[in-house]
Amino acid sequence: MNPNAILGKYLIKQIIVSFLAVLLMVMGIVLMFEVIELLRRTSDRPDVDAWFIMQMAITKLPRTLDMVFPFVMMIAAMITFWKLSKSNEFVIIRAAGVSIWGFLTPVLFAVFVIGVLNITIINPISAKLYEVHETLDYRFKTKNPKAVLFSDKGLWIREAIDDERFLVLQAKSLRQEGKALLLRDVDILEMDRNSQILKRVEAFAAVLENKEFELKDVKVFEAGKPTLNVNNVKYKTTLTAERIKENFVDPEAISFWDLPGTIKFYEMSGFSALRHQMRYLSLLSSPFMLCAMVLVAAVFALRPNNRRGGVMFLIVGGIATGFIVYFMSQVIFAFGINGYIPSFFAAWTPALIAMLISVSILLHLEDG
Repeated sequence: MNPNAILGKYLIKQIIVSFLAVLLMVMGIVLMFEVIELLRRTSDRPDVDAWFIMQMAITKLPRTLDMVFPFVMMIAAMITFWKLSKSNEFVIIRAAGVSIWGFLTPVLFAVFVIGVLNITIINPISAKLYEVHETLDYRFKTKNPKAVLFSDKGLWIREAIDDERFLVLQAKSLRQEGKALLLRDVDILEMDRNSQILKRVEAFAAVLENKEFELKDVKVFEAGKPTLNVNNVKYKTTLTAERIKENFVDPEAISFWDLPGTIKFYEMSGFSALRHQMRYLSLLSSPFMLCAMVLVAAVFALRPNNRRGGVMFLIVGGIATGFIVYFMSQVIFAFGINGYIPSFFAAWTPALIAMLISVSILLHLEDG
């Protein structure tokens, strides 16, 4: 069925309305429980006010919703299919000669578009809010209202200078002031690809701004040369404050559009980018996972006649199946992060298996 047809538009409207209703309901429930949990955690903290609690709850909300998004879509699809079956609209549509695949085409089209909008538009906003939540949580833990994600636990980072050399930078503490990043007790090792040290630079402090390190009170150690003491040394770098911040935040706090650059940076620097690759691939596969959940819902909720009973059994069976799909996807995802299976298969296998099994069952019900 053409999604632009009258019936196609009607089905798209039904799934979107159900999706928004379920989403708002889940958002309200999650927000309520999050506020209650934060009130419990802050009951002995007179320095934390209600506005801070609401900020933490609201900024964490998109991250929680990202985890339950497939369930929201599945429940919305089950409600939509159940309403169409209860009102006998599904029977009328089938009697008009529309196959179950023609019936599902506009629904799957709408769900796929929602999935694409989620990763391209909503995800960057959610990532930014989750980053803000991480900062607020750090301020809560440190009891410092001006603290940011840069902490006194220090920094180790590696960066490729060119094809022959790379540097290893270590700082004991760092903090952000405006757009500049301030580092204390900095050591920089310039090394070749055989990990032989070419030069060592020690500095009392460093400032990172506009992709340039400015080292202050510097000592330069180089084999065969006397120690050189200088006031200032400048280093060109591809690092930015945002890039360093990514060492302290989860991949979930990085935007879909920024993940490819982050992955490339880690790979060029010699670090493992597996977690970020898994996150990126899981986002790419998420529209297909949403479609898979709709197909699962169709298996249990699309019935030509609800008078046969067993509706509650089908609803519970659909929800239980959704949980099983989610659990298996998390297990496979964990295997992918730990490198037991290729990241591509770990990200795409759950959606493909759920879709193939659902399509097989629907084919049996339709033509078997």
